Amino acid sequence: MRRFRFGITARIVAVLAVLGVAVFPLYWMFVTALSSNSDLFADKPRLTPDLGQFGVFVDALAEGKAAGWLLNSLIIAVGTMVLSVGLGIPLGYALSRFSFWGKAVVTVVLLFTQMLPEALMVVPLFALFRRFELLDSLAGLILVNSAFVLPIVALILKGAIDGIPKELEEAARADGARPLTTLLRINVPLIAPSIAATAVIAFFHAWNEYVFAVTFIFNPDLQPASVGIANFIGELGTPIQTVMAVAFLFTLPAVAFYLLVQKYVVSGMTAGAVKG
Repeated sequence: MRRFRFGITARIVAVLAVLGVAVFPLYWMFVTALSSNSDLFADKPRLTPDLGQFGVFVDALAEGKAAGWLLNSLIIAVGTMVLSVGLGIPLGYALSRFSFWGKAVVTVVLLFTQMLPEALMVVPLFALFRRFELLDSLAGLILVNSAFVLPIVALILKGAIDGIPKELEEAARADGARPLTTLLRINVPLIAPSIAATAVIAFFHAWNEYVFAVTFIFNPDLQPASVGIANFIGELGTPIQTVMAVAFLFTLPAVAFYLLVQKYVVSGMTAGAVKG
């Protein structure tokens, strides 16, 4: 009985320790944002927030452009998630269920795209986007982010569909169901955890993306938060409290989104690992 209680206590302590490590950076951003200049440069760091400095959040949202930056980031991330998952489902289904010439080549090319750094593609994509008038556009960022995340989305969903018995689809076709109906009514519900996992991947990729955003967006009102935060850093000084306040606000939507779908992530990322 004592060993059993000791084991439970050890697990609780371990969980709390991991939780503390995960939450502490967010808490420290909050404390730093609500610290005065004297507290920031004091010999001993302040471990609790000074709520009297809460005006830094009000100023960042009301007087600054933080609210617009966060909205732009949300539009880009949600748009990328919807487009990449919407295209990844039929692409993953085609790679899993259909046989066609060059299928192996397509799979290898999709894997190869994940080896290309974004910085390598900036110049050719800039020329292409300028020709099609996609510069300084949130739609352009959604397209380029979707192009980079779509291969991994399709490959994960392909693995999930591989684990679905083909007999289910054959039975549906015997009842007169079309391939699209089979995909939407049979496969999609069964791979819902994997869809949720790929949605998280696409969302976070677009939410944190910086290289394309800083290169393709010139209008300050269209910049996402990842670029807006970097603009606070100057040669003569950096408002640390403001940077931390905006960074804290920038982190919250991503954390909230992950918490909403986190129960699907583990099962979704491992779906398809065992077939049959």
